[in-house]
Amino acid sequence: MSILNAIILGLVQGLTEFLPVSSSGHLVLLHKIFGISEPALFFDTMLHLGTLAAVFVVLWKDIWGILRRIVQPLTGFLIIATIPAVIAALAFGDFIERAFETGRFLGFSFIITSLLLVTAEVLSRRAGSARDTSLHDAGGIKKAEEMNWLDALIIGILQAIAILPGLSRSGATISGALFRKLNRDFAARFSFLLSIPAILGAVVLQTKDLVKGGAQELFSESLQAAPVIIGTLTAAIIGFFAVKFMLKIIREKSLFGFAIYTGILGILVLIDQYVTHLVF
Repeated sequence: MSILNAIILGLVQGLTEFLPVSSSGHLVLLHKIFGISEPALFFDTMLHLGTLAAVFVVLWKDIWGILRRIVQPLTGFLIIATIPAVIAALAFGDFIERAFETGRFLGFSFIITSLLLVTAEVLSRRAGSARDTSLHDAGGIKKAEEMNWLDALIIGILQAIAILPGLSRSGATISGALFRKLNRDFAARFSFLLSIPAILGAVVLQTKDLVKGGAQELFSESLQAAPVIIGTLTAAIIGFFAVKFMLKIIREKSLFGFAIYTGILGILVLIDQYVTHLVF
């Protein structure tokens, strides 16, 4: 893998991990475009660690608040919301792996992400939360402390569905929070906090596969130290700005722009998959 490819993949991973456009879908698409038939597992693991570092830096106050008092409702809600994705990964691991390899559902998944974002934004605006970022909203919008186990479960189920490439994890979880009329700022923060166990889970699974493959497979002639380091740093730096940007967008703007982007991308992918076959 060249340094240029590493930078591009790190940039895409860092940017799309937190924007509601599906990082997995974009990486699958780039693998197809670059002709990478067997993406380096170690490199992918390091990219995930880069984006994880970005979350810790931006949300360190939230994370420290949880660590100082582990036994609190927010901890329980994060656990509840994580369980569906764990079950889905264990039950449908082979199916999910094939979906990543083939990109078969990519176009439809991008379009579903678009529909989720549009629906969430419309419902959020109807509830009167489009511009109100206070944690003490009126008009039916829930305060952060009013979140309940059902809210967490629904968000978790949407995150589990978003394991498929093309379905945005952050888009699904933020949409789920808005469906449940949670405050917009808290919806984004909960989604990013929920990304921590999700990313850690992916790293654990990838590490297990790395151990099985043997240390000699960590690096090959096509994957040297420089691309790994540069790609990881790129993912971390871009991820940092992506998290801060997304928090601002959720508070002050709307999700319609992302919905338009994923909708158009989904249509283009479907056209290529079924008509032009330039990439697929």
